[in-house]
Amino acid sequence: MNAALARAKANPWLVALVVSLATFMEVLDTTITNVSLSHIAGSLAASQEESTWVLTSYLVSNGIVLPLSGWLGQVLGRKRYFVFCIAGFTLASFFCGAATSLPMLIGFRLLQGIAGGGLQPTQQAIIMDAFPPEKRGAVFGLTGLTLIMAPALGPTLGGWITDNFSWRWIFFINIPVGIIAALLVMQLVEDPPHAVRRGLKQLDVIGLGLVVIGLGALQIALDKGQQEDWFESNFIVLMSALCVASIAGAVWWLWRQKEPIIDLHLLQNRQYAISCGLIFLTGFALYASNALIPLLVQSQLGYDATLAGLVLSPGAACLAFLMPVVGKLVSKVPPPRLIRIGLLLGMTGMIYTSYLSPTIDYHTLVLMRVVQVLGLPFMFIPVSTMAFSKIPPERSGKASAFFALARNMGGSIGIALVITYLARHTQMRQHVLSEHLVPGDPVYDARVQLITQAAQAHGMAPAEAAHQATGQIYQELMRQASFLAYHDSFLFLAVLMGLAFIATFFLPKMTMGKGNSAAAAGAH
Repeated sequence: MNAALARAKANPWLVALVVSLATFMEVLDTTITNVSLSHIAGSLAASQEESTWVLTSYLVSNGIVLPLSGWLGQVLGRKRYFVFCIAGFTLASFFCGAATSLPMLIGFRLLQGIAGGGLQPTQQAIIMDAFPPEKRGAVFGLTGLTLIMAPALGPTLGGWITDNFSWRWIFFINIPVGIIAALLVMQLVEDPPHAVRRGLKQLDVIGLGLVVIGLGALQIALDKGQQEDWFESNFIVLMSALCVASIAGAVWWLWRQKEPIIDLHLLQNRQYAISCGLIFLTGFALYASNALIPLLVQSQLGYDATLAGLVLSPGAACLAFLMPVVGKLVSKVPPPRLIRIGLLLGMTGMIYTSYLSPTIDYHTLVLMRVVQVLGLPFMFIPVSTMAFSKIPPERSGKASAFFALARNMGGSIGIALVITYLARHTQMRQHVLSEHLVPGDPVYDARVQLITQAAQAHGMAPAEAAHQATGQIYQELMRQASFLAYHDSFLFLAVLMGLAFIATFFLPKMTMGKGNSAAAAGAH
């Protein structure tokens, strides 16, 4: 069948917009609850630690379904599966908002993650079939808006809704969006011949079980690792052992199957494999920086949830402008060159953000965030375009699923590593600074004397004034140590991106493969 006839009957840009609307809703929910956990815990009579399972349950179920979505799309038919995911996500959102206990909310978040896990990769597969290879760079700018802007806007929107209404509305707002998206998808999207329903001929129970256990254990270990002190906890050791054993077993098993639920043979395409590695790094940088900034401004600068989110929002607006610009550049500038520009801009942004101080103001923080994200479009769009340029249409569903898994795994591992790095370096900086805060040190003694005299001048007894002086100095030590640890963490991300920048010069030549992709598409 001619490639043009196989594509959607509706305007492909309208199709791309509709499927991106559904995906935006789902990706938004990965971060929208982050700033609302204390409100959820208080409302449902749960502890702060227990409430974090609201995040973990979603990430675990979502991460498990992501790589399976290509196979599920083949079983059910891509359009039918996409509509099923939207409907399931919308219904689960309603029950999340109506939950009357924490276990109930966690259960519905699991269902929400299962339904939502298929949206990202299926969206990308639908868009790939709706556009010819030479136009995918521009449309990947649109998908980039959903996958990069949504995590940045989540804390802002979640904080504003929670502060002004109720945490329940962070789930209820999905209902009208989901209904509209489902109706439009049913009306506009058409399955090409290679994406129609094949049915379930044989279920690979072993492969499915190994993938579910391995990815589930990995997500739990990453999310709870720092909280449980990593391998000092028997629980984390157990999850890690399960993860390693199950994923190793899954790789061995899936590689030997003719019709695997996850097609690892895609990685034999060197350009696709390298692109998966680069999108992993993009997810790492995006989600790690998304986690650090709200934590910094809320814990050290006293910002509320809404203001913390507003620090990220101007960066998202900047992305909205840059995405279509870079999308047009992809067809004119070699993608590896754009990727190097992105890495260099990202490294520069992380170095700039490392210059933090306790007196930093809101506008400087916003500028730092904007500089941080300038490089993301130069990474996301060329990498996405290169990844699928040599993938035949009949394998696009599974290729999109694995690509989405690489990005999300980058985000999960990035958050886990950078939060652990921050905690360890906070302790290290406290230890170094405390070595100078001892009686006999001239600077320390002068500071204690100054604070003591000021307190006595306000009528405080000498002993109490001296006690207050040491307390204030200790608090300042903790504050300085925290800022230095944030400085170290942003430099860590800068070094990582710098190493990736150097590594790009040793990569094999990568092309867009227009001829191959066009021929493959025409064959269907």
